[in-house]
Amino acid sequence: MQISGTVQGVGFRPFVYRTAVDAGIAGYVRNTGGAVEAAFEGPQAAIEQVLQTVRTDPPPLSTVEAVDVEWRDPTGVEGFEICDSTGKHAGGVDAPVPPDTGICEACLDDLRDPDSRYHEYWATACVDCGPRFAVVEDVPYDRARTSMAAFPLCEDCRERYETPTSRRCHAQTIGCPDCGPTLRYEIDAECVATGAECVATGTDAIARAGDALTDGSILAIKGTGGIHLVCDATDPETVGRLRARTGRPAKPFACMARSVDAIEAFAEVDNTARELLTDVRSPIVLLETTTAASWLDVVAPGLSTVGVMTPYAGLHHLLFDHVDDPVVMTSANRPGQPMCTTTESVWDRLGDVVDGVVGHDREIVARCDDSVVRVVDDTPRFVRRSRGWTPTTLPNPTGVDGESPVVLAVGPERDATVAVAGSDGVVSSQHIGAVDSPNTLAFHRDAVTHLQELTNLSPDVVACDRHPDFLTTTEAEQYAADGMAGPVAVQHHHAHAAALCAEHDVNRAIVVVADGTGYGPDGTIWGGEVLDVTYEGFERVGGLSSFGLPGGEVAIEYPARILATLLADTDRIDDRLLETGAVESRDDAAVVRQQAERGVNAPTTTSAGRYLDAVSALVGACDRRTYEGEPAQRLEGLARDGTPQPIDIPYKTRSGDRVLDVQTLVRSLAALTADASAADVAATAQHALASGLATIALDTAAERNVGAVGFTGGVAYNGAISRQLRTHVEPSDCRYLQPAAVPPGDGGIAYGQAIVATARNISVADNR
Repeated sequence: MQISGTVQGVGFRPFVYRTAVDAGIAGYVRNTGGAVEAAFEGPQAAIEQVLQTVRTDPPPLSTVEAVDVEWRDPTGVEGFEICDSTGKHAGGVDAPVPPDTGICEACLDDLRDPDSRYHEYWATACVDCGPRFAVVEDVPYDRARTSMAAFPLCEDCRERYETPTSRRCHAQTIGCPDCGPTLRYEIDAECVATGAECVATGTDAIARAGDALTDGSILAIKGTGGIHLVCDATDPETVGRLRARTGRPAKPFACMARSVDAIEAFAEVDNTARELLTDVRSPIVLLETTTAASWLDVVAPGLSTVGVMTPYAGLHHLLFDHVDDPVVMTSANRPGQPMCTTTESVWDRLGDVVDGVVGHDREIVARCDDSVVRVVDDTPRFVRRSRGWTPTTLPNPTGVDGESPVVLAVGPERDATVAVAGSDGVVSSQHIGAVDSPNTLAFHRDAVTHLQELTNLSPDVVACDRHPDFLTTTEAEQYAADGMAGPVAVQHHHAHAAALCAEHDVNRAIVVVADGTGYGPDGTIWGGEVLDVTYEGFERVGGLSSFGLPGGEVAIEYPARILATLLADTDRIDDRLLETGAVESRDDAAVVRQQAERGVNAPTTTSAGRYLDAVSALVGACDRRTYEGEPAQRLEGLARDGTPQPIDIPYKTRSGDRVLDVQTLVRSLAALTADASAADVAATAQHALASGLATIALDTAAERNVGAVGFTGGVAYNGAISRQLRTHVEPSDCRYLQPAAVPPGDGGIAYGQAIVATARNISVADNR
């Protein structure tokens, strides 16, 4: 019998052992490649009962995709045993290695039990919890192929590891204070460079770190998949120093609080959010704030939301024995660089940022950032799908067993992931981030290599974004030069829409794709599109009208410049340009207006993100963008306290397609500011965008007899816009598609690229 799915590193062999022994069955169980192989001998009724238990009641971290059974004559074997692993993973996307998870309740009890061998041991784990993806080097998933191989088991841990009735039987990350990884607190790089004695070790290191945080220090703390920068979130002066030292003037920081009850003191926690916050995978959850506490405005300036998580590692729980208030818990990196994974890299790259480092000697094989989830319209929506969910398998409805090529999708430029697709599914990597520097490009390559090693798949085809200047496009071209077919260039918004359709197994839909930037086939910047989509192709059937970006990238940094191409009031344009710092003089303002009027250095766009940015500048929500999405997020925060006002939604025709007239709409919003509050205007702008795009999508679906309408792209994180779109679609006969398993932002692009390339079924032979 062969059992496939997520069945390694989750206590599956001990589970099969106990089940078989309880049923009086003889035989064996072992890991083989990416699956589990078992042989049962005994009465047929008893064997069938064991098979049923394997299928329906597996260990909590496992997933059983298939159980292939072959009946043979008995051999007279006696007893049941767990055999050594054998064989390399045969290749497939059944995600043989489970994701990293937080500490389970049983291990947390051991952590708190003075009589336990694992009392106050920061890295205690069992088959139901702890690091997996971040420490595995190869499969089959055994200790010898993880970074835990550096820590030989002591006699007591060895006994638990080998006892099938133990919760730690074949728990590859098992360790205790005598044999497991060690923790230490360093206050300078000398500890690393010379091997000098550090400040404290073990539980003393955690106590010293807690005292330092209380005193206002900024620390780096090494966790499961990377290192965090940590400080007291409720101390505005300390958070301000962190911003100054890291060059992040306004980007929101994630926080960690000791419990859900502590979070409820400053944020709204509904049932869905509570489930996420108490999930063993412990993502960062974006929550609406409920208090005007000054520290929240320093942690997340100008926003109505804050990202919070609860302790997920033993180290975190022990830290909160010494810290009362929420702490900032953000990735340890410079802007645009990957997160540090070693204490040496912290001192090298962030030595002028941190006052100390809490590190350990367990190697992080695969860097893995925290996942981020936002509840949008009562539905959890991934902002970042990473720790806890990588490398679980996503569906591939385009795959045909034995015929589909293996596809490597290299993703976009920003918020990138990569993906490997086989006929039976797609495995996406952890969050990589912006691939626009040598360090992040190296991380991208490492992620590709690691994913191929785990799946043991050799890609036939490489897929990428259509943008010719992305580093990921250059990477795809190199993979093609090295022998893969392609690259298959997938238009950015088609990839968004294909990802949405694939997770819902819908081959054709009318999809609203709204985001900031995507390279259009016509050479312009797309971002507010209504597409008639299949897995293989798409047709643009509507969306937003075109408008200019005077100054190009400068207009994205200073969104008031966009108003020069949308408003007719010269004085108002000049005033906003000057007030927001977009220009230094009225002469400069005149130049911006001339750029807009003549189309000189003013790229054309249909971007919904840029429309929201322009309105944000119009109402004073955001004058300058300091991080991606800031103007639109600040507009959303302002709109939270507003009420949409009655307004005509203007349309026009572009090449025979109906589009929302952005210029007329913004002028109507500008007129509305005379009588309505800024919050009301912000709410109206969002409402009009959603209503206009939904109307175009529904009318098109009716005209073309398409039974599904969807919404995706980065703007789909906006709760008000998402709700409005859904309320338009649901009363119709169309099925409404919204993102759930896949991020609607660029983190889902690689998945969409893999789906499109598989559907087109381009082989190496076709390429040559």
